[in-house]
Amino acid sequence: MKNYNKKKKKDTLLNNILHKHGGDILRSDSYNRSRGFIQHGKKSVFHHSIDVAKMSIRISRALPFEFKERDLVRGALLHDYFLYDWHNKNVKVRKPADIKKLHGFTHPMTAMRNAERDFGLSACEKEIISKHMWPLTNRMPRNREAWVVTMADKICSAKETIHRR
Repeated sequence: MKNYNKKKKKDTLLNNILHKHGGDILRSDSYNRSRGFIQHGKKSVFHHSIDVAKMSIRISRALPFEFKERDLVRGALLHDYFLYDWHNKNVKVRKPADIKKLHGFTHPMTAMRNAERDFGLSACEKEIISKHMWPLTNRMPRNREAWVVTMADKICSAKETIHRR
């Protein structure tokens, strides 16, 4: 019971931070469309992005550095804001003929364009979104927030992929 209460308290704290910095994102109709797109296994893009944001907060608070928490949260929430089902070969997006094959390389810039159009982005948020797929893409993160979200995304993606098997 003690561990349950501790976990519930931590979840409440993380949810409060998400809503403080990203409430407008979480409430938007366009962002909520991502509930209908699967990311890894059975996890939606929406829930994956929330998990990445929470993991990013946890990582940043465990490190002895200063972080721009607002940019960190917003960048994490929007890092996969590509708004299509990448599992569907027939999806119509700007480029790829074979979306499933190229999605990992192209979605960061698609997500950044969509996020900039719908929410406006700080320079730090652009960095987070456009570089979160390093080292798959050749765009290495340059700021702390982008590094943290990149790590958090890898951790969450690995968990989701392992749990689906």
